[in-house]
Amino acid sequence: MLRVIFAFALTLLSAAALADSPREIGAVSTAFQLIGPNHKIVVSAFEDPKIKGITCYIARPKTGGVKGALGLAEDPSLGSVSCVQTGPVSFTGKIDTDEEGEEVFDESRSLIFKSLKINRLYDKTNNTLVYVVRTKRVIEGSPMTSVCAVTPMTWDGVAPGKPELK
Repeated sequence: MLRVIFAFALTLLSAAALADSPREIGAVSTAFQLIGPNHKIVVSAFEDPKIKGITCYIARPKTGGVKGALGLAEDPSLGSVSCVQTGPVSFTGKIDTDEEGEEVFDESRSLIFKSLKINRLYDKTNNTLVYVVRTKRVIEGSPMTSVCAVTPMTWDGVAPGKPELK
């Protein structure tokens, strides 16, 4: 039990260091629910916390019904990500280059045990940022994933620099 409480506290602390809360762009109903809100696909946006000029869009299912309305539902282990350059790119911190990259987004998908995470990897050869979305549970995650890549380009005459690597 102590291990679960410690893992939960660690998750809360690490989430605070990640991207700000995503901005909800909209939601599309996928199934009608007689009682409570409908099941939906929610689309949100967030800015990469260490790279100005990159915005990521996340689509993920949200369970409706009574459990969804009360916040007791466990949302499905699905998600997709698409990131795009939305302005001149500048790197505001060192970019992690290990094989798991750096976690840039974390969102709870159930009361305690499941979360949706986005990691940023860096392809040094092509100067490309690669974002991968996954879900993780305390014991086992889901292999369902989505990936996108962004190669920073010159924007209004401002050429992107190379990131400082860890």
